[in-house]
Amino acid sequence: MSTFFPFRRRWLSIVLILALWLSCQLIFTSCNPANFKIQAAQVSQWVTGTIGDPKTFNYAFNQEYPHVFLFTAEGLTTLNGMTGKIEPALAESWQISDDKKLITFTLREGLKWSDGEPLTADDVIFTYQDIIFNSKIPTDWKDALKIGSTGAFPQIRKIDNRRVEFSFTEPFSPFLYTTGGPSTNSVGILPKHALEASLKSHDANGNPQFLSTWGTGTDPSKIIVNGPYKIESYTPSQRVVFWRNPYYWRKDKQGHQLPYTERIVWQIIESTDTMILQFRSGGLDTVLVSPENFSLLKREEKRGKFTIYNGGPEFTTTFISFNLNKGRRQNGQPLINPIKSRWFNTLAFRQAIAHAINRKAILTNVFRGIGTLQDSPIEPQSPFYTPLRKDVKVYDYNPEKAKQLLLNAGFKYNARNELLDADGNRVRFTLLTNVENKTRVTMGSQIKQDLSKIGIQVDFNPMTFNTLTDKLTNTYDWECYIGGFVGGPEPHDGANVWLPDGGLHVFNQKPLPGKQPLTGREVPEWEAEIGRLYIKAAQEFDQNKRKEIYAETQRISQEYLPFIYLVNPLSLAAVRDRLQNVKFSAVGSQRGALWNKYEIKVAE
Repeated sequence: MSTFFPFRRRWLSIVLILALWLSCQLIFTSCNPANFKIQAAQVSQWVTGTIGDPKTFNYAFNQEYPHVFLFTAEGLTTLNGMTGKIEPALAESWQISDDKKLITFTLREGLKWSDGEPLTADDVIFTYQDIIFNSKIPTDWKDALKIGSTGAFPQIRKIDNRRVEFSFTEPFSPFLYTTGGPSTNSVGILPKHALEASLKSHDANGNPQFLSTWGTGTDPSKIIVNGPYKIESYTPSQRVVFWRNPYYWRKDKQGHQLPYTERIVWQIIESTDTMILQFRSGGLDTVLVSPENFSLLKREEKRGKFTIYNGGPEFTTTFISFNLNKGRRQNGQPLINPIKSRWFNTLAFRQAIAHAINRKAILTNVFRGIGTLQDSPIEPQSPFYTPLRKDVKVYDYNPEKAKQLLLNAGFKYNARNELLDADGNRVRFTLLTNVENKTRVTMGSQIKQDLSKIGIQVDFNPMTFNTLTDKLTNTYDWECYIGGFVGGPEPHDGANVWLPDGGLHVFNQKPLPGKQPLTGREVPEWEAEIGRLYIKAAQEFDQNKRKEIYAETQRISQEYLPFIYLVNPLSLAAVRDRLQNVKFSAVGSQRGALWNKYEIKVAE
């Protein structure tokens, strides 16, 4: 027996080595999204990525970007990424009355949902009347549709199966933009036959079951959509797979069904660094290009068989913001430490912070010069942007001026040059951002260093995106954060940020329906005035007059600084050359990288 043991050990070793090798091959193969297959049959597909798991499959509750509805949802209209103009989508046409108080939409003939059921005017009525206008449904879609100072919703009436009529108490110029589906984060039409029952049934607390319908744990086959793709599968922390919707309405000029590509794999990747690695190794077909990796990817462009597209400045705002909410919870506990709340609500404090941040250094060191300084809530490429005027404050880097502002406001310095308030409390606060975004993390490190030069201690705490958004929109447990909003040509898209009761009015958030109410929340006059101006601009159809109204919102926001704007990056993306029909733009869904995804062809 002892004679055979050495051979047995050698045989076992060989088997173990082979098993380990096969396991590694399986692991690496399964992790590479380029090798993702169905029933071992290769299909036309392209692979893109995102840094976090989706939070919902119910478009009415979406508060993130990017989101799955970029692939699955459609509205009555859409925004052309190349022209920036509103075009027909589910609605083939519309008519506006002479007094601008009546808009009639005509749906395309033969529209269907992804399960083959007809899409009719009843679905439009359901989406608006039963969901958006329903006081028990806390959707951000409400904010963009509140009309005038009363906040009334338009009336909606079914004419026949293909025609619906919206009537307004006063002219409402942004309405066509609000119907633009996922290209502008606006209203997407939802299926009545799949969701109506969840509105009529209630949970133990008396809330509609709709509030918990189509969460990310839902069987994807139950998610009924009208966009170019439907959700085939979702594996948390790994991927969302989209499959061609066979009932999508678009056809090409030759009458061929769109979209051309059968499948899109949306790979969930924990960091932008890892995303770039996967793109360079061939695992991704598209990736957003940040300033940190632009030079590296540009050198590899030809060899890697991809093209870096530049759409100009992004339709985004990047900023830091302080929590100005003075509210208290039901148990009497303030949201923010009252000492820190006094600092944050002191205008001179916010203006000093703005002067203390070296934005030019951020542009040079963090963005590698690939961007522009930002001094407005309205992006420069919007037709409603007004070039900076003398009455609009611009906060150039000036730490000495920052110190003087603080001293004039009652702050003081100790012997160690540490900033104290009038009561001797050390000025110290926590700065948050999402850890997956390397650019923001780098920005945060510099902001911490900049503020230390005026004696402020910043505790910088990057965290996961989902944890951060929970603090911002649910618990309100935050002091200061680096964030950004994705916008578009129409400023009213940001009404939910600027209206005091808006769902994304994060710097002084009013709890949404179903959330625990607050006591003692205050809305100062400047904050209310911005909200009134947004309402006034929506009433005006003269584009020049609207531009002047939005210029005033720009002046007020720069005076009072609910957001301290930083740098506006360029819209850059790397796209494999095998993807054909790419029409790159800074406007539209996917930040313009693939707004016309239904036209993308894959050349193998």
